[in-house]
Amino acid sequence: MSHLSNVWFKVTDLEVATGRGCRVTTVSGHDYLDFAAGIAVNSTGHCHPKVTAAIAAQAERFIHAQANVYTHDLLETLASKLDDITPPSIDTFFFANSGAEITEAAVKLAKQATGRPNTIVFQGSFHGRTHMAMAMTTSKTIYRAGHEPLPGGVHIAQFPDPLASDQEATIAASLKAFDGLLATRSAPSDTACVILEPVLGEGGYVPAPRAFVEGIVERCREHGILFIADEVQSGFGRTGEWFALDRFDIEPDIICMAKGIASGFPLSALGTRRELDDLWPTGSHGGTYGGNPIGCAAAIATIEVMSEPGFMDNVRSRGTQLRDGLSELKEHHPGLRQVRGPGLMVASTFEDRERVPHVLAHCLREGRLILMNAGTHGDIIRWMPPLVVTADEIDEAVGAFAAALRATA
Repeated sequence: MSHLSNVWFKVTDLEVATGRGCRVTTVSGHDYLDFAAGIAVNSTGHCHPKVTAAIAAQAERFIHAQANVYTHDLLETLASKLDDITPPSIDTFFFANSGAEITEAAVKLAKQATGRPNTIVFQGSFHGRTHMAMAMTTSKTIYRAGHEPLPGGVHIAQFPDPLASDQEATIAASLKAFDGLLATRSAPSDTACVILEPVLGEGGYVPAPRAFVEGIVERCREHGILFIADEVQSGFGRTGEWFALDRFDIEPDIICMAKGIASGFPLSALGTRRELDDLWPTGSHGGTYGGNPIGCAAAIATIEVMSEPGFMDNVRSRGTQLRDGLSELKEHHPGLRQVRGPGLMVASTFEDRERVPHVLAHCLREGRLILMNAGTHGDIIRWMPPLVVTADEIDEAVGAFAAALRATA
């Protein structure tokens, strides 16, 4: 009899014993290629030796050093390393444990700093599963159903349609709709912040077009609205840059970080400007485990690994290899509709959503390849391998996917 809750949705029924690099091994001794990576969390792969060594060494010094009670020596070290890799205006950091916690923290800071009540999010977004984060999440009703009423003051803006044939038109329409929202539902004087995933995560690995992001940021600056970048899933090298916004040279007022930040150890971070942080009253926010020393050690080691020469080059090269391989399959399988996404944050979309679970099941059963779906209708397979993935492993995964396409045609 299991004593575990059934609330977790299960991608597989695998019982795993160990993980190394891009592979996990089950209790029965079977190896699987893991292209889910803990939902884009295992950035340096499973049990990277430098990360595990840092965790082990820190565990002998301090397991928990609560940030309200005293200051351990890795807090400032991690903050300094984050200062080096985040956009230039970001220089002050707060730590928590999860993406949901950090997106909620970002909204709390925005409300305190502006004195305004409202938040604008975008259709297709995912910001977490706590009540405020659920209110900001629009990618699927399953994340919200049965939990109403949710906090108010959240308004949903239009996101450009990635499948539209005229991208300029869909961007223009989305910006016009955003202007309409400010004119009819949330006045600029009532809007504290806009929070945007530069690449939609659960919404289907949809990159936000440059002109759209620039248009939103321009409107935020015009009206004194804070621009929050939710880089929980797209950050820490997932797109081939430290952060997805690096491709646009846009500086957010607040940046949300989690998932890949510590190679799988629970840690999240909020980055902002000192002048904004100074508007956050001391004691108005906190958390028992935020800035845990083992989490900080894991994050510092992760940043050091990802800073090594060639690391980001590998992410970009393997991303190109993956997209090229999937695009070639698309030419021979009309049911494969689109391949998109930067770096190793790649989506393959299907005409027939009913086919997706069969493809996933075949990949798992015959190819021993772990993949996940995404999107409002589950018509998307997302590719999020550890960032240390090799060219041979990409070829192996694409080959398993090709076999699944043939078997389910």
